[in-house]
Amino acid sequence: MNRRRLLHTAAAIPFLRPWMLVPAQAAPRPTSRIRPSDPEWPAEGSWDRLGRQVEGRLVKVQPPLAACIKAPSGPRCTDVFKELKNPYYLGDEVGLTQTLGWVDGWTSQPSKYAVVARMNDDVVAAVNFARDNNLRLVVKGGGHSYQGTSNAADSLLIWTRKMNAVTVHDAFVGVGCAGREPPQPAVTIEAGAIWGQAYDAVTTKAGRYVQGGGCLTVGVAGLIQSGGFGSFSKAYGMAAASLLEAEIVTADGAVAIANACTNQDLFWGIKGGGGGNLGVVTRLTLRTHELPEFFGAVFATIDGTSDAAFHRLIVKIVEFYSKALFNPHWGEQIAFRPGNVLAISMVFQGLDQQQAETIWRPFFDWVAGSPQDFSLEAEPVIIAVPARNLWDPEFLKKIPGLVLADNRPDAGKANVFWASNLEETGQVLHGYQSAWIPSSLLQADRQQNLADALFAATRHWTVSLHVNKGLAGAPAEVIDAARQTATNPVVLDAFALAISGAEGPPAYPGIAGREPDRAAARRHASAIDKAMNEVRKLIPAVGSYVAESDFFDERWRDAFWGSNYIKLLAVKDRYDPDGLFFVHHGVGSERWSDDGFTRLI
Repeated sequence: MNRRRLLHTAAAIPFLRPWMLVPAQAAPRPTSRIRPSDPEWPAEGSWDRLGRQVEGRLVKVQPPLAACIKAPSGPRCTDVFKELKNPYYLGDEVGLTQTLGWVDGWTSQPSKYAVVARMNDDVVAAVNFARDNNLRLVVKGGGHSYQGTSNAADSLLIWTRKMNAVTVHDAFVGVGCAGREPPQPAVTIEAGAIWGQAYDAVTTKAGRYVQGGGCLTVGVAGLIQSGGFGSFSKAYGMAAASLLEAEIVTADGAVAIANACTNQDLFWGIKGGGGGNLGVVTRLTLRTHELPEFFGAVFATIDGTSDAAFHRLIVKIVEFYSKALFNPHWGEQIAFRPGNVLAISMVFQGLDQQQAETIWRPFFDWVAGSPQDFSLEAEPVIIAVPARNLWDPEFLKKIPGLVLADNRPDAGKANVFWASNLEETGQVLHGYQSAWIPSSLLQADRQQNLADALFAATRHWTVSLHVNKGLAGAPAEVIDAARQTATNPVVLDAFALAISGAEGPPAYPGIAGREPDRAAARRHASAIDKAMNEVRKLIPAVGSYVAESDFFDERWRDAFWGSNYIKLLAVKDRYDPDGLFFVHHGVGSERWSDDGFTRLI
C-alpha cells in the first residue's frame, strides 16, 4: 500500500461502515499466493500436465514489449508501437491490454502462463490448477479494463478471446425455467466475443437489437458484469438487465448455470457485480429487441466568444436537454470544455432525420441569433441511417472518417472500430472520474445550479455528460429491470453520468524515449479532480460507474454498489469463500493487498 492510499485509509477509519469492520465468517488464515520465485511454484512437470489437460492450449507468455526494452529505437520496437494503435492487435495479443496503464496506478503486465480457452473444460482445468497451487488468477476477454483488472504479473491467465461464438434464438427458455418464464427472442454470446461481433450477428444479419456497449472492441462478458451502458440505454436499459442466463465456472471448478430460476443469487451478482469477481463467465444469453426504423446522430461544436456567453450557452443547453431530449430517444454526450467550447455528440433512435432536425432547430436558431456570442466550428450534422446498417462493417466503411479498419494483412473484413475511439487505443490514463447526476438538477429551479457547476468545472478540465448512462427519463420497465441488478441504485434516478478524464499516447516504463509523461499526468489528474469536485458539490450521494471510475477512489464500495454491497459480499463468500478471484476494487478485494497476493488480517 503506497503512502497516498495509507493516508486515505487512515482518514476514513472514523467513517467506516459496520460491514467494513466485520471480517468474513470462517475466513482462512492470512496467506500469500505463490510467485515464480517461491519454492512452492509449480514445477515444469505440473505445467506440462496442465498443458496436456487443455490439449496444448497452455502458453508461456512472452512479454510483447521485450524488444523495446532491449532496443527502444530499433525497427521491431517501432513496429510494435504502431500496432499499439490497433485495438484488434491489442485484443489478439495475450500479453497486452487495451489500456497500457494508469500513471501512479498500474502498468499492463503479462502473465507467466495463459490458458487459451476454447471450451469450458479449459477454464475448469485452469481454475482448478490455480486454486490447488495457490496462484494469482486473472481473466481476460476484451481486455478493456481501465482499472487494470485483466492483467497481473506472476499470474495464470484464463484468456477467453477464442470463445466467441454468437447464436441467435427466436424463442429462448432458460435452464429450469420451462413453464415459469415465457420463450423470448435472445442471443447467446460466448465470453470472448466483442460487441462489434455481437451487433453484426444480431442487427446486421438477424434484424434485431441487443443492448450492449458503444465501443465495438469492448468484450461482451466484461461489460455485462460491470452493468453495461450503450448508446441507447435510455431506451433499452442496462446491458446487465437484459441478461437471461449465464454459464460460469466458479472457484470450486464447477460449471454453474445462473438465471432467474437457478442460482438466483449468483445470477443477480453477475448482473453488475463487476467482472472477474465471482467466477469465469463463459457464456451469456441476452434478450433481443425489435429494431427501430432508424438510428441517427447529431454533431456540433460551438465556441463561446466570452466567459459570459459560454455560461449562457450552458444554461441554454441544460434547459434544452430538459425540455426536448430528456427521453428514451436520446443518448451519448454533451461535453463542456476549457476555452468555452460546447461539443455535442449525441445519438437517437425511433426518429427519422426530419424529426430530429425539427427537435434541434430551436436550439440552433437560438445560437445563430447571437453571432456576437457564439460561433459554430462547422455546420451541425444531423443524420439518420436505417437501423440495420448501424453496425454493418461494409456500410460503415463507405462513410468517410467514421470508422478505421484493422490494417494487418490477415485481418478479418469485419474488423472495424469507431475513429473516435482511436485515442483510447493503447492509452495510458492520467486520470478518470465519474459521478451520476440526479435528475432533480433538471428541475427548473435547479438548472442554474447545474449550469454554474459545469461552467466552474471547465475552468479546470473537460466534463462530459453521458446521458445514456443514467436511467432517469427511461421507460418504467427499463428502470424496474435495472433495479434487479447489482449496480448502485442511484443510477435509477440519474439522468447522466458525468465523466472527466485524460490520457496519453502508448507508453511504457523502462523504454527510453517512450515512457509515460508523469509530470503532465499528475497535472491532468489534479485538474480532473478539481473539475469533478465542482460537480460533486451538487450531489448528496456520489455514485460512480464501476467500469469508468477513479482507480484511487477509497469510497469504491459505496460508489460502485451503494446499499447492494452487503448482499454482493455475501454472494462472493458463498461462491468464492477463499478469494480465488481478485480484481482491483472488486467485491471482497479489501481483504487483500493491492496486488492481490497477500491476504490481510
